[in-house]
Amino acid sequence: MGQVAKLGKKTMDTTNMVTAATTAEPEKMDIPALTKQMNDFVKLKGWYEQNSTRPQTPRNIATSLVLEASEVLEHFQWTEKINHKEELASELADVALYLLQLASICDIDLESAITTKLRANYLRQWDEPWEPLGTYEPTKK
Repeated sequence: MGQVAKLGKKTMDTTNMVTAATTAEPEKMDIPALTKQMNDFVKLKGWYEQNSTRPQTPRNIATSLVLEASEVLEHFQWTEKINHKEELASELADVALYLLQLASICDIDLESAITTKLRANYLRQWDEPWEPLGTYEPTKK
């Protein structure tokens, strides 16, 4: 048996999960699939457990989200160009993961929230003259 994670009273062999996550070519995923992967990782680490040293509260996750977003900003301190694209990609992934986590623990459907926000932005009156180039139609899967 490979690595074993204890989740409350349950245990699970995590060998396949860890191997797939660390060796496979990354596949394209939608928001629900990414959220599931993120939740699986957090469960594996035991961070949902009541006695966790990293409690997954909305406040803690929101704080972590802002800290990671600051690390994105650091890449552009005193420059307009991207000097370390892989590092920037990693920081953006951290931001996205914390965003998925925050939406998940707050029971927010992020896909619906994004679509609703995009629609609202199309209807919003901005402080500059703007002529729409078309209408907003969400992309169908």
